[in-house]
Amino acid sequence: MAEPIRTDVLIIGAGPVGLFAVFELGLFDMKCHLVDILDRPGGQCAELYPEKPIYDIPALPTVTAQELVDRLMEQIKPFNPSFTFNRMVTGLEKLPDGGFRVTTDENEVFEAKVVVIAAGGGSFQPKRPPIPGIEAYEGKSVFYSVRRMEEFRGEDVLIVGGGDSALDWTLNLQPVARSMTLVHRRPEFRAAPDSVNKMFALQETGGLEFRIGQVTALKGEDGQLRSATIKGPDGDVEIPATRMLPFFGLTMKLGPVAEWGLNLHENVIPVDTEKFETSVPGIFAIGDINWYPGKLKLILSGFHEAALMAQAAKRIVSPGERIVFQYTTSSTSLQKKLGVA
Repeated sequence: MAEPIRTDVLIIGAGPVGLFAVFELGLFDMKCHLVDILDRPGGQCAELYPEKPIYDIPALPTVTAQELVDRLMEQIKPFNPSFTFNRMVTGLEKLPDGGFRVTTDENEVFEAKVVVIAAGGGSFQPKRPPIPGIEAYEGKSVFYSVRRMEEFRGEDVLIVGGGDSALDWTLNLQPVARSMTLVHRRPEFRAAPDSVNKMFALQETGGLEFRIGQVTALKGEDGQLRSATIKGPDGDVEIPATRMLPFFGLTMKLGPVAEWGLNLHENVIPVDTEKFETSVPGIFAIGDINWYPGKLKLILSGFHEAALMAQAAKRIVSPGERIVFQYTTSSTSLQKKLGVA
């Protein structure tokens, strides 16, 4: 077994809620290590919609998902958290001293007094459309998310789908694309009505092309897409396409978390609303992965949960130590920790 990496708190998931948990735990002098299946911090925000605006973060009328992640990373910098990326947590066991041993799919071993599950919807992957040979283009000219809009500038962009992601990226990428085609199997959409109306308005002015049908074939070489065949009401038509974005939804799975002996409720983890602790003492769940009566899947809710979780985690990490509630606006000791005193 590899030499264990020891920390006070191991956080599974480095999305916004996991990142803010570092801040709340850091105020109580707890050292954190975060493990995430993605290759960078930010979770689903960074992976699926980094340039889309978010409107319901307090005091920020609008902020892109990536900007929010960047601000959170800046906020937790004084606490110097450690990160391990591109890893799935596969095993968890209770240690005789009450702590936990956690292992990853690359055989890293962590030992922590507290485990916080902040894994959003669990590990996720986009649903692949049933198009022959699409695998050869993935990551080169077929993408399941937009990380940088500039990668689509001057390209013939084909977007497939009828939900919010498909309509949002049709509107956001249309100004930078050489041509924009949206394909959906019917003229009705699951997206916000305002987005649908804007799309049809662009179609009327020639800003984009909307086609009813399904993509049945792709053409290109060496992973570079040139064109796509669309089967529609009037038969097959081949259109130019150098970039394709299929939005067929995501498959969310709890993955190995489901095998850790935690009580589950419809594929999420029930917690109490005092500490956001799971059925196993010392293991907490915050953010979209947890459930309790009245739960709202909002980033804002996860921030609140992180604050209460940190109070309970401190009692486990430092048993017997008196916990003093303080405000960052008035506490000199907290301000020293933040480097602003």
